[in-house]
Formats: sequence, structure tokens, C-alpha cells
Amino acid sequence: MIIGKNKQAVIKNIQKAAGEEQFHQKVEIDDPDLSAAEEKRILKRFPNRSHAMDYRLKNKAARGIVDAVTWGVNRKTEFTGLEYLRQIRTGAVVTSNHFNPLDNTAVRAAVRKAGKKHLYIVSQAGNFAMKGVVGFVMNYADTIPLGRDQEYMTTAFPDIIKKLLGQGQYVLIYPEQEMWFNYRKPRPPKRGAYYYAARFQAPVLSCFVEIVEIKEKENEEFNKVRYVVHILPPIFPDPQKSVRENSVIMMQKDYEQKKQAYEKYYARKLQYDFEPGDIAGWRYKWRN
Repeated sequence: MIIGKNKQAVIKNIQKAAGEEQFHQKVEIDDPDLSAAEEKRILKRFPNRSHAMDYRLKNKAARGIVDAVTWGVNRKTEFTGLEYLRQIRTGAVVTSNHFNPLDNTAVRAAVRKAGKKHLYIVSQAGNFAMKGVVGFVMNYADTIPLGRDQEYMTTAFPDIIKKLLGQGQYVLIYPEQEMWFNYRKPRPPKRGAYYYAARFQAPVLSCFVEIVEIKEKENEEFNKVRYVVHILPPIFPDPQKSVRENSVIMMQKDYEQKKQAYEKYYARKLQYDFEPGDIAGWRYKWRN
């Protein structure tokens, strides 16, 4: 499913960022652009609202919307490595490649096979300023804002992650940071997801989502795609190592697993020279 317009401009931004090895660069052109003050207001009101009756009712409604979308998007989704889910008996930090606003539904469908009713997702605070149904879901469907405010990021945010992991929940944190539309390749991760896994002694549930093109037109620019969720061996912190040591080791291992998955399932070596085939379903050859 394609959300948003101007994908040709997005693809140009992806090509430029990949060529400059700026793998965490924002490439979307229509994302909300919040001031520091606007972002702080979103972050400030978030931690204490979950106890309000109004929030609980909206959370239930938003979960219903997410359940319906998850079913609709993933009717043809396949799964491998489900046996690894049985190795995790605690909360976990989930990592996956990020290429579509709805790619989290594929991960959600996978973890439900482990008996998890909910998947909590960390997302940029700017997404909480979206309007309409998308904005409603972002604000009320188990989504946790990430922002620049130091007070929030050093107190409230880690407390939320710790609480959820302690309750045995799964928290999806995208280590690639920004979404690159239909980009097939795993990008080098940032350390944040692994820092929280190491800090709270939680395993990393490593996932790689393969994008399979369907020879059926989605629109004039793209063919339709479907997903294969590859659940990779979970990565556990070493209690004898420091938080930093564990976070670096876990990050490196997760990236290597995703790299190996890419090379296995796409049958090609991972390198970052841009090619039209890097964008799944794209119907047009690259044009300058």
C-alpha cells in the first residue's frame, strides 16, 4: 500500500543519501515539521495520559483500526523463523528495516504468533502532529514518541521503555531511524535500540522484512508488493558486559544478521551503489 505522493522526489533523495552514505537521512518530503516548542508540548503531555478514561477508550478504538489494517495489509505475508519466538520469554526490543508507514503491521502480524496481542512502536514526535485517521492512530495505538527534548529523553522515555519491557511487552524501535520508501537494503543501524535493550537487560528480536514485487499495477509508478517477515536469531545481552559494550556488540550482530538475510533472500551481495531495483515495485528506470 502506498501512502503519500511525490515518490519520484523521494527516490531522488534516497539515491542522493545512499551515494553520500547518509543512511539515516530524512528522505520524505511531506512529513510534519515541528518547532522545538511544538514538539515539547507533544512530549510533555504523553507520559501521564494513559490513566485517563478518555485515552483508554480512544486506545481501544485505535487498536481496532490497527487490527483491521494489519489483517488487510498482511493477507499474503509469509513468515520464516517463527521458532525463534519461543526462545524469548520476556519483554524484547524488536528491530526491523523501515521502508513503509505500514511495515510495522508485518512485524505485528509476526509477533502475534508468539501470543503478543500488542506491539508498542517508537516513532518520531512529528508523526503525532498528523491529522485525520492516521493522526488518531499515531496518538492512541500504542505508539511512543521520540524527540529532541533532553528532559523527556533522559527521564520519561526510558521509564516508559523499562515499564513495558518489565511487563513482558515487545517494543519496536527502528534502528535505521528514518523511513526509506520501498528500499530493499538493510541500512547500518544507530545504537539507540540496542542501548535500551542492554540497559534493561532485554533481548533483541531481530527481524528483516523482504519485499516481493507482484506483477500487478498499484499505480502508474509502482507495482504491488507483498512481504516476507524473516525472524532472525534473538540477540541476548551478556550480563558480564557493560551497557555500552553490550549495545555495540548487539548492534553489530543485528546488522550482520540483516545483511546475511538480505544476501540470502535477494541472492546478491549487499552494497550501497544505488540501482533502480533497490526500490521494490518501481515501474520506471532511473531518470536524471
